[in-house]
Amino acid sequence: MMDGYKNNRLLPAIFILLFVVTFFIGMAQTPQKQGGASKAAIEYADSSGLLEQNIQILRGNVVMRHDSSYMYCDSAYFNDATQTMEAFSNVRFEQGDTLFIYGDYLHYDANIQLAKLRNHVRMINRDVTLFTDSFNYDRGINIAYYFNNGRLLDSINELKSVYAQYSPQTKFAYFKNSVRLTNPQFVLTCDTLKYNTETRIADIISPTIIESDSGTIHTDKGWYNTLTEESLLQNRSMVVSKDKTKTITADSLFYNKADGFIEAFGNMALNDTVKKVILLGNYGYYDENTKFAFATDSAQMIEYSQKDSLFAHADTMSMTTIDQEREIKAYYGVRFYRIDLQGVCDSLQFNTADSVLNMYKNPILWNTGYQMNGDTIKILFNDSTIERMYVLQYSFAIQKLESSIDSSYFNQLKGKNITAYFQNGEIYRMHVDGNAESIYYPIENDGSFVGLFKSISSYIDFDIKNRKPFRINWYPEADCDILPIPDLKPDDKFLKDFINYDYLRPKRREDIFVKVEMKKEDVPQPRRIRGQRKQ
Repeated sequence: MMDGYKNNRLLPAIFILLFVVTFFIGMAQTPQKQGGASKAAIEYADSSGLLEQNIQILRGNVVMRHDSSYMYCDSAYFNDATQTMEAFSNVRFEQGDTLFIYGDYLHYDANIQLAKLRNHVRMINRDVTLFTDSFNYDRGINIAYYFNNGRLLDSINELKSVYAQYSPQTKFAYFKNSVRLTNPQFVLTCDTLKYNTETRIADIISPTIIESDSGTIHTDKGWYNTLTEESLLQNRSMVVSKDKTKTITADSLFYNKADGFIEAFGNMALNDTVKKVILLGNYGYYDENTKFAFATDSAQMIEYSQKDSLFAHADTMSMTTIDQEREIKAYYGVRFYRIDLQGVCDSLQFNTADSVLNMYKNPILWNTGYQMNGDTIKILFNDSTIERMYVLQYSFAIQKLESSIDSSYFNQLKGKNITAYFQNGEIYRMHVDGNAESIYYPIENDGSFVGLFKSISSYIDFDIKNRKPFRINWYPEADCDILPIPDLKPDDKFLKDFINYDYLRPKRREDIFVKVEMKKEDVPQPRRIRGQRKQ
């Protein structure tokens, strides 16, 4: 009795020991798969047979499974030992309920979880479809890729390239070599591109050209939202107009193509190659619909239609296209320079329709030795060459004369309005209309001054040759006075309100950015408007 009892007590212990030993022996003998993944297995086939050791041949409605992936085909070879499978005809690979891949041929390695599909491959992931003949899907990292030409389609875009990879989880696609994105509104071409099939945003990471009915974009960095047609373009990107006559370039461009609005940040340059005008600034924008351009922060305009370009600067500048003509405006602290023409004023307006440049609020202009100022200055151009100039209200013109005695000798004209006539860029005649006053120094052949000739009349015509007055006409009559040089007092040499503004003058193109304040004592006093009562 006792012996039987002891044997019964030992049986459970022996059973447990045998189970443990058998488990570990089995574990040692069974090949372990990478990552601990389960083995691939045959789910169904109409018929099967052994082709050779470890290789089964399956025919008719073949179904294989590995984890959550199912593989369907008409026939297949399956090697259970190597965990590999070859599938033929009507191949379908399913991952969950969102990823479906079709093709003529499949090779699947369960050890590395890699599916290779060939010929007439089609991948569907929700609203994304991919077509190619050479396609791999790595289940381990959930990345699909093709490497011998293919295309990806979503609801609005088609993308083609030699190589591409796609993540069904993140919805990001990466395209390489001969990339082409086709949208109903534009075509994008580049060498390398990232694209999100969910947001429909293309990340630009290589030199890229985007062509549409409204123009062309050149960029190599940024993003483009193909749904909203908004984009951020960096690295000195450029937008070219449809007719290729206008370009806008900047360090960064925010472009809303649907609205036709371009906002520029950093070193903006808007170039109109027809009107030969460049608008510059560290910030600006351009409206393609209204043809309105704006620039500020070191704003500058360059007019380059002639051999010598005109450079202008102001706090704010704008340019508008009206029926193929341009209207340019500049506000606050205007300074401009051209070899034959320099000026300063508070605001400026130029319209190519009438070729008139208007200068407002304390305008001062210098040309070939002459300084002119008044309430308003209008300059009439003929093909960017000055033809006439009108100095309106409280007009004053001076010409500095060189003298071995001192530098305080100036020919002077003063009146209500002054009109200057130009030939080959130089003044050849000046007409003073109303309350005309003048100071003129006749010069001997040896360069010495004859004296000071002073006149007052209603009108004066001043004819100029070689930058020197050679004929003066007064009408109806003039009150004239001649003063010898030795008898001149300091006050005799200047008409009332005479001011030499040469310290404000831009003497080279870089000077347009030099901020020079008018001296307090030189600021013109406010003028009383005719008919306005004194307070």
